[in-house]
Amino acid sequence: MRSRIFYIFALFLCVLTTQTLAQKQAVKPNPEITKMIKEVSAKNIEATIRKLVSFGTRNTLSEQDNPTRGIGAARDWIYNEFVSISKACGGCLDVQKEAFVQPKANRIPEPTTLTNVFAILNGTTDAKRYYVVSGHYDSMCTSPTDAKCDAPGANDDASGTAVSIELARVMSKRKFEATIIFMAVPGEEQGLLGAANFAEKAKQSKMNIEAMFTNDIVGGVTTHKNSQFRKKVRVFSEGVPSSETEAEAGTRRSVGGENDSASRQLARYIKEQSDRYLKTFGVMMIYRRDRYGRGGDHIPFVERGFTAVRITESDEDYNHQHQNVRTENGVFYGDTPEYVDFEYTANVARVNLIALASLALAPAKPKNVGIVTTRLTNDTELKWDANTDGDIAGYEVVWRDTTAAEWQGSQVVTGATTFLAKGMSKDNYFFGVRAVDKDGNKSPVVYPRPVR
Repeated sequence: MRSRIFYIFALFLCVLTTQTLAQKQAVKPNPEITKMIKEVSAKNIEATIRKLVSFGTRNTLSEQDNPTRGIGAARDWIYNEFVSISKACGGCLDVQKEAFVQPKANRIPEPTTLTNVFAILNGTTDAKRYYVVSGHYDSMCTSPTDAKCDAPGANDDASGTAVSIELARVMSKRKFEATIIFMAVPGEEQGLLGAANFAEKAKQSKMNIEAMFTNDIVGGVTTHKNSQFRKKVRVFSEGVPSSETEAEAGTRRSVGGENDSASRQLARYIKEQSDRYLKTFGVMMIYRRDRYGRGGDHIPFVERGFTAVRITESDEDYNHQHQNVRTENGVFYGDTPEYVDFEYTANVARVNLIALASLALAPAKPKNVGIVTTRLTNDTELKWDANTDGDIAGYEVVWRDTTAAEWQGSQVVTGATTFLAKGMSKDNYFFGVRAVDKDGNKSPVVYPRPVR
């Protein structure tokens, strides 16, 4: 009887300790982010989408020297928009056209010049840490090599390009610790070519891109306004990293982690931050790299070891994607503006803004996060390197059940780079660590690797 009472008491203490550790400190929303959310304009987004559609086609193989039609006209207009935004903020943006010649390939019948267009908002204290938000400005009809047909591409992907431009307009009025790149790329429909060129150069120059978002088909097609998922946007993230080495794969298989890649942590972060600020629109995490038989501009980044996700509307209508504009048997086909819900796209822009601003204001992710495996124990010991950020306040250790999608418990750690979770076996939970600054801004979570 006495042993039974002792067991119940010990169990009570264990549960109490875990509950105490799991208490989360409430962090108030950043008032500047709240202001930016209100500044995102559906009217601006609509104007951008309609302007891009007005070029008739933006096929990557279309005319480059016609001022009113084709990919060249769209390229120059996007560049000029970024320049105008930069002028409004006193030249705060470094606006660039980065052209390259794409050799003959499967969907490139002859060598073709492609041009990435982007605007860089340099960070104030950690300018070598980069975040990239992108949409692709090319479009296509049923055939990706038909450069003459009308290809309005309102949803795919004038909507994503409009998100990049609108975020540049709103966010350029502020300063962030890290650098943000607002980008529009061509060649997506020919094989993710513009994004691949940028990602490869970034890899070769060892550019520290901590996160990349591609917004592709975020128009909230109006034929699905009654969908049960209407107030959500999908965030696709891969589990097993595309760039994983065999040694890294062996470690992952031995301790788990298929759901804890850097891209999955980014998706969790986007949802977590969105939930803090938006009450009527949210994020649907999708645990796969992309949709069946499809691909997006985040893929060249994850293949080169960067953290990247794809953001896409919750329901798609394939009558209004990759279609020659026509009416057939009483059914209209074509990706035209009347099938875009501009307020939905504005909400997607707000999700992007919240995550990007939170990332660029927060400290860098902690490095060399490890879970100590020196001895067998029912406690869990974590350790990591100290951040060098000037405004670092401490760290947050988080955990969840191995079957849970999101982090469930947390504990703030200050003045130390180690943490011992008493009575919480590393075999029974997944753990992570992130950095926190003096204003409460948090980095994404880093999943620990076994160390001795």
